[in-house]
Amino acid sequence: MDIRQIAYEDTWDIRHKVMWPNEHFSFVKLPEDPKGVHYGLFVENILTSIVSVFITGSEAQFRKFATLDTQQGKGYGTALIHYMIDQLTAKGIERVWCNARANKTDFYNRFGMTKTDETYVKGGIHFVVMENTEIAVK
Repeated sequence: MDIRQIAYEDTWDIRHKVMWPNEHFSFVKLPEDPKGVHYGLFVENILTSIVSVFITGSEAQFRKFATLDTQQGKGYGTALIHYMIDQLTAKGIERVWCNARANKTDFYNRFGMTKTDETYVKGGIHFVVMENTEIAVK
């Protein structure tokens, strides 16, 4: 297993396959992708899990976190999130947040993330904003 920074274009295939397979491929491309930091987890040189991070001041939003369906439940996503948090902590980030699918909030709780009151629906999927404001303390 190897985790490293990747080009934003390298995230698109997994984003599409895992998150929005019924949408057009362009749906997973974000206008702000060039401004983000993108990490990939590789298993035997195969990109398996991805996350994109967008930093503004002392806050970081991570978006489009996904692991190939066939590789879920093996700890790869957990390893990638831990790596990302370590990288953000080293940069002095004080708040990390994400728009989590409502059915995935238990996963994010494991990383000290808590639900906020902000919710919305996109493409028929319910989301809740989750945050960790104690990241720099860890």
